[in-house]
Amino acid sequence: MQNIAKEKFQIIGIQENEMEAIARPRVSYLKDAWRRLRQNKVATVALFVLLLIVIMVIIGPKLSGYAFEEVDKTARNLSPNGKHWFGTDKLGRDIFARVWISGRVSLTIGVVGALISAVLGCIYGGVAAYFGGKVDTFMMRIVEILISVPYLIVVIVLSLVLDSKGLFTLLLAMCITGWCGMARLVRAQMLAIKSEEFILAAQALGVKPWKIIMRHMIPNTLSNVIVAITFDIPGYIFSEAFLSFIGLGIQPPNTSWGALASAAQPQLQFYPYQLFFPAFMIALTMLCFTLLGDGLRDALDPKLRK
Repeated sequence: MQNIAKEKFQIIGIQENEMEAIARPRVSYLKDAWRRLRQNKVATVALFVLLLIVIMVIIGPKLSGYAFEEVDKTARNLSPNGKHWFGTDKLGRDIFARVWISGRVSLTIGVVGALISAVLGCIYGGVAAYFGGKVDTFMMRIVEILISVPYLIVVIVLSLVLDSKGLFTLLLAMCITGWCGMARLVRAQMLAIKSEEFILAAQALGVKPWKIIMRHMIPNTLSNVIVAITFDIPGYIFSEAFLSFIGLGIQPPNTSWGALASAAQPQLQFYPYQLFFPAFMIALTMLCFTLLGDGLRDALDPKLRK
């Protein structure tokens, strides 16, 4: 064999002193999801528009200088101008102030209603999935019965029983059956993780069922729940707008986007701007929440992580 100097050779591969080196900085699940969400330009724009709408809902009524219930008989049905940026209605009230005041009611119903449904659905679906068997069958039959009841009938019955058509009545009526879809979604997700090792380990350690549901099963479905909430909010906003449009929703002197659209509908032929602004806000808000939900679905999916 020939004597070849060792200097002519170079070790290529993993060095022993570099085996513990970190290939890339550690990134948590939420930070990575936020990074992927920002890469989705459509979802980012939708999030920015939603933040702008929320800001305007908070400060918008003050910008016009008019109270939303202020009546000026000398300024009825004015087109958009320098004093009234969105024009005025048939009573001379400033539409700009009324649109943003209405947004408070519509967004409150959408967000609060979706959150209440998410909480009820997570607990109900978690219990049904964990215990299974006859308990699961009985609980799911109840859900199917509630889903089959049109929420319009529930609203009418509650309005008659409570003798009210306010915000609380609307929320109660929509949440009575609104949580059923979330319960079915959570149940399906939890059935998939029910037999995982960490659940079996918790059961073997004697952890109580409600703790397993609240601390282990529900947190592992939060990504799907968050996405479902963003898709539920537009549904609640549209339901409120529809009920207010047909006269079963928010009543004067309070108002909402649906109530504004209902009041402007008889004058559409002569003053179309009175209907355009509330209808545009309903459509824009629903579109932004839908696009944001689509972006969150991709960002929170661990299978798409790179």
